[in-house]
Amino acid sequence: MERWVSEVNAGWGLTVKTTQQLCDIQTPYQHIEIFETVNLGHLMMLDGIVQLSSYDEFAYHEMMANLPFYSCAHLPEKALVIGGGDGGVLRELGKHPELKSIDICEIDGEVIKAAREFLPETACGYDDERVHIHVGDGSLFVQEHPGSYDIIIVDSTDPAGPGEPLFGEAFYGNLKKALKPGGVIGTQAESYFLLPEIAQRVVKFAGTFFKSYGFAQIHVPTYPTGVIGCCVASDEGDVREPKRFPDEAMQKKLRYYTPEVHRGAFMLPGFARELFEK
Repeated sequence: MERWVSEVNAGWGLTVKTTQQLCDIQTPYQHIEIFETVNLGHLMMLDGIVQLSSYDEFAYHEMMANLPFYSCAHLPEKALVIGGGDGGVLRELGKHPELKSIDICEIDGEVIKAAREFLPETACGYDDERVHIHVGDGSLFVQEHPGSYDIIIVDSTDPAGPGEPLFGEAFYGNLKKALKPGGVIGTQAESYFLLPEIAQRVVKFAGTFFKSYGFAQIHVPTYPTGVIGCCVASDEGDVREPKRFPDEAMQKKLRYYTPEVHRGAFMLPGFARELFEK
């Protein structure tokens, strides 16, 4: 039976035509829904907020993984993903043989189960033998692993419910402590159209703890406003400039990320630059 489902957030809306509901689970943390859509493949929503669609998830996941990977001044060997239960960031990190170990800390194990059952195109990230799964609170996990990671990627939900602690100043301080010298973070930084005050706050926290930082825009049509940000930060080098480049074989595996897109993602429209300069 066809059904229209909507995300309504901060006065904006997105409506998608679906053909069936594949998953409908209320966990202790959130409401998980996965739909088969008419045009976008599978669609995952958490608490009524779109997390991904098969149609354009590659754009978000490629950039979230590769912006910090290629911003790292040294060759990364150990990575941590906080959140990201759908497995998409894991899939993209797994394309890099240089990584020897990839940890993921997802607070809601039911998200992992649902992704493995209904989202095989992203959950394939869990099949990599380098991946180690930790079900728990990511904000606590980083405190327990000082000086451990070359890259930390925070693929969080919006700043409400289980994702709320991942948008606080103390969390950014703990992210820095969990990095090895010269390490890089990449955090979901919201849309400067939809939630400008949250985007501004995240960039401010990054600037409090890191010497180099910036907001990179990613174009994802099924997110309200079509844009979402990744805040990248490090104490070594300029995160806006890639330190290495995909070879020809790697570039063929990527549909969105290129070195030129890496640089261009930090080139913001005037009003957004002013937002982050305040």
